[in-house]
Parts: sequence; structure tokens; C-alpha cells
Amino acid sequence: MRKMMLGALLCAGLSGCGQEAAAPPPADAPILMQAGEWMLTRRTTGYNTSTVTPTQYQAALKTVHEDKVCIALDDKGLPNADALAGADGTDCTYKEPFVRGGRLIATLACKTAAGTSDIMVEGNYTADTLTLGSTTTKTQGGQTVERTTHDVTGKRIGDCPKA
Repeated sequence: MRKMMLGALLCAGLSGCGQEAAAPPPADAPILMQAGEWMLTRRTTGYNTSTVTPTQYQAALKTVHEDKVCIALDDKGLPNADALAGADGTDCTYKEPFVRGGRLIATLACKTAAGTSDIMVEGNYTADTLTLGSTTTKTQGGQTVERTTHDVTGKRIGDCPKA
């Protein structure tokens, strides 16, 4: 009798004996940013140089740039780095990017007119929106000459114009 009860208990705990196990729930569909024309807005939230005055700092905090950019995606789903860099750099490449499930964390290594810039970006995206924080460190001759932070928001507005 004891064996019969133990068998019944085990059978009940295994979601029914003789029945196939329930299939695991489907995985969430990946969140992929869409290529196309985007409107990116960069609001300066911090500005620092060795010579910045309080007046210059306050003026910098009022800076907002809006850019229409054509964003292409690579095979990993990463948006082209130059589009994310904006005016803070050109010829940008990713260093150790993380992109998954609507989250992007990366450092961009870029060239500037007089040196280089490293741009750290972190934030979230959907197929047609993005919200990032960015910190740009510009260097010349191995010395940091400027550090800025921005809030970056974006909205996909359509397909890229034909060339």
C-alpha cells in the first residue's frame, strides 16, 4: 500500500504519468532596431574642460542638437557607430559592444579633428526608438581635453532617402 501511494504521489508531481511533458513556453522574440532614417536628439547634460567657466558650463547645458541620420545595422544588429557619435567623432568603431533584448552598452573609438574620442553609450532601444546616455572623452596628444555627457533620444522616421 505504501508503495502504491508513493507511486501515485510521484506520478502526480511529474504532471501525469504516461503523458508527454508540456512544451516550454516560447522564447520572447528578439528586439531588433530597424535600419532607416532616424531623428536623433542630443541634449548636453555635462561639459568639462580644463578652462571651462561657469558661464560656458551653463551655456553648454542648454545645447540641443537634432540630426537626421541614416542608420544601417551590421550583422550583429549594431547601428553604425558614426551615426551614434554625431559631431563627437568620425571613423568610429565599436569596442566590446553588448546588444541584446533592447539593451545597448558599448564604447565607440573615434577620430576627431585634433585627436581621438572615446564615447561610452548605454541605454535601451525598440524597433523604432532609442534612449541612450553617452559620455564622450576627447584626447589630444594623450591628454584629456574635454569630457561631455549627453542624453540621446531617437525616433525612426522612415526609410533612408535614395542617393
